[in-house]
Amino acid sequence: MKARVILKGLALMLSLALLGYLFKTSDLGNSVNEAWIDARVRGHGLNGALLFLLMGGLFTAIGLPRQIIAFLGGYAFSVGLGTLLGALAALLGCMLSFAYARFFGKGLLHERLGERAGRFDRFIHDHPFSMTVLIRLLPVGSNLLTNLAAGISSIRSVHFFSGTLLGYLPQTLVFALVGSGVHIAPTLTLALAIGLFLISGALGVWLYRHFRHGQSLDAQIDAALDEATPSPLEPDAKS
Repeated sequence: MKARVILKGLALMLSLALLGYLFKTSDLGNSVNEAWIDARVRGHGLNGALLFLLMGGLFTAIGLPRQIIAFLGGYAFSVGLGTLLGALAALLGCMLSFAYARFFGKGLLHERLGERAGRFDRFIHDHPFSMTVLIRLLPVGSNLLTNLAAGISSIRSVHFFSGTLLGYLPQTLVFALVGSGVHIAPTLTLALAIGLFLISGALGVWLYRHFRHGQSLDAQIDAALDEATPSPLEPDAKS
């Protein structure tokens, strides 16, 4: 058993080091942009959509902000299809990092994220699906660290993934709208996007108050997500 744990820990460290090296040396973080969409995705039908899903999933799994993928989804496709594909790509990235932590990180990641995972467990304990939706609706915390902490927590994957997809949709729609506005009526789409962003935030506050009567929103969210802990691969991405 000890040898298996050691091998998993070594595999985790080596794979993370390799991902970090490739991310920095190959300039992958700057390669997924409008020019790449124009060359590889737009006008390529099903193959372009599948490539968008694959690359969006891989990039969000290693820390690229999912809002960028949503923006590019709106830029490449219609608002509706861009929102759907952007949310599915972000969900794929969530699944990859969650599964990665659950399979490899039970031992090693507990050293860094064990306390965070414990707070996450306490936060979602009574209503795992609803609290996951809440975490995704409010623009706080690190998306990557939330996925990793959930992977080493006790939450069931079905609750986490379904709550994540639902919670991702409002912000994905907002940024897909902004991306689509590059081509048509940018002022109108930006105004609509701001309105939807405010509505999704209000929905998150309502959801919190519905399940957390009499408790401080800021204190509970900060404690659950530990915003002060930055991610080296994801300095700006949110849950």
